[in-house]
Amino acid sequence: MYIQRNIENTLLYAMQQTKVVLLCGIRQAGKSTLLRQLFPDYDYVSLDDIRVLRQAREDPVLFFKDRQLPLIIDEVQYAPELFLTIKHIVDQQDRKGLIILTGSQSYELLSKAAESLAGRISLLELPPLSQRELSGSNVNRPFIPGEYELRGRLQTNAEIWQKIIRGSMPELAADSARNVEWFYRDYVRTYLERDVRNVLGVQNLLAFGNFMTSLAARTTKVLLYEDLARDCGLSLNTVRSWLSVLCATGMVKLLQCYRSNLIQRALKAPKLFFMDCGLVCYLTGWKTPEQAASGAMNGALFENFVISEIAKTYLNAGHDLKGLYYYRDKDQKEIDLLIEGDQILYPVEIKKSATPDSHWLKHFPVLTRVQQKTVGEGAVLCLCDELTSLSEQVKAVPVEYL
Repeated sequence: MYIQRNIENTLLYAMQQTKVVLLCGIRQAGKSTLLRQLFPDYDYVSLDDIRVLRQAREDPVLFFKDRQLPLIIDEVQYAPELFLTIKHIVDQQDRKGLIILTGSQSYELLSKAAESLAGRISLLELPPLSQRELSGSNVNRPFIPGEYELRGRLQTNAEIWQKIIRGSMPELAADSARNVEWFYRDYVRTYLERDVRNVLGVQNLLAFGNFMTSLAARTTKVLLYEDLARDCGLSLNTVRSWLSVLCATGMVKLLQCYRSNLIQRALKAPKLFFMDCGLVCYLTGWKTPEQAASGAMNGALFENFVISEIAKTYLNAGHDLKGLYYYRDKDQKEIDLLIEGDQILYPVEIKKSATPDSHWLKHFPVLTRVQQKTVGEGAVLCLCDELTSLSEQVKAVPVEYL
C-alpha cells in the first residue's frame, strides 16, 4: 500500500524548475517507491544491479544510449562517473525534469553533483515517514508555533510510545506484523555493509557499530567530541570523520547552539538527533513501549521524536534545517529548540509530561537580549490532551498538532 508523501508537491515543483533533481535520503526512506508512483512513464534503472553499475562506471555515454529520457537513476552514489555525461545531455535539452537521481547517501555525491551540475540541479531530501503522513494529512508547511492544526485524533500515551519504539520507516508502517527488532538488525547490517564500507570506505564495522550506539545514547544531548572519543576508544579525528559519515547519509542531524553578539555565554558544541527514533531505541536496547516510557532515556527519546518530526516538516517542504537551533549557556539556561525565520525567533520546549506547567518557560526571556530579532509565539510540545495557554505568548501543544 502506497502512503502519500508530503514531499510530492515539492518534488513536482522542483521538476518544473531544473533539468535534474537529486532526491537524497536515508536507506529505505521510500525514494524509489515515491518516484515510481509519481513518474510511472519515466524509464527507470537502478545501480544496485551489478551489470548496470559496471556499464555506468566504465562507459557512461553507452549507459545513456541504452536508455530513454526522461529517466530515473536509482542509487547514483555508486557511479559519480555519470555526472559529467548528465551535464552534457541536459545542456542539449530545453526540457525541465529530464533526469531524476536518487542517493541513499550524499557524502561526496552532493559535492560532485554541485560541481558538475551547478545551475542545472535541485537537491531535495526525503526523510522517513512523518506523523502527518501516517495520519493521512496532506498539509505540507513547516512547523511554526502558533500555526496549529490537529492531525487526526489525539492518541493515548501508550500509542505515542508505540510509535516511538516502532519508528517511521515505510516497511514497518506497511506491515504491522513485521518484527521491529529483526527489521532494525537487518537495516543496520545493510547500512554498515553497503554505505559505510562499500561506498564510504570505513573498514572497522564493529567499531563503527559501537560508535553508532554511543551516539544513540547521546541523542538530544550536547555533543562533546573528546568525551565521545574517549568512551569509544577512538581518535578525535576518527570521531569527527565517522560523525560526518552519519550526517552525510542522513542518519543523524546536528543542531547548532544559537549564538549572537549579545549572548556570548552560549555554548559552541552542537547536539544531535536521529531522523528515525525507532533506530535510537534499537541501538540503545529499548524493546517495548513500556520500557521506553519508563526508562532512563525516556526524556531524550521523546525529545528526539519531536525534533525529528519538526525537521521532517521542513525537509518535506523543500527547506534545509539551517533555521533550527537549540540554546544553552554556561549559566545552565536552556531552550530545547529555536526556530528562526523572517528575523523571528520561536522558542520551543519539549516535555514528556501530560500536565502543563508555566515553569517550563523560565528560560524564554533570555531571547529578549537578541537585537534585530523579534521573539515570536512559543510552544511547549508535550503529552497534554488539549491546547493550553501558559502565557500570552506560549501554549502547551499536544504532539498530534505537529
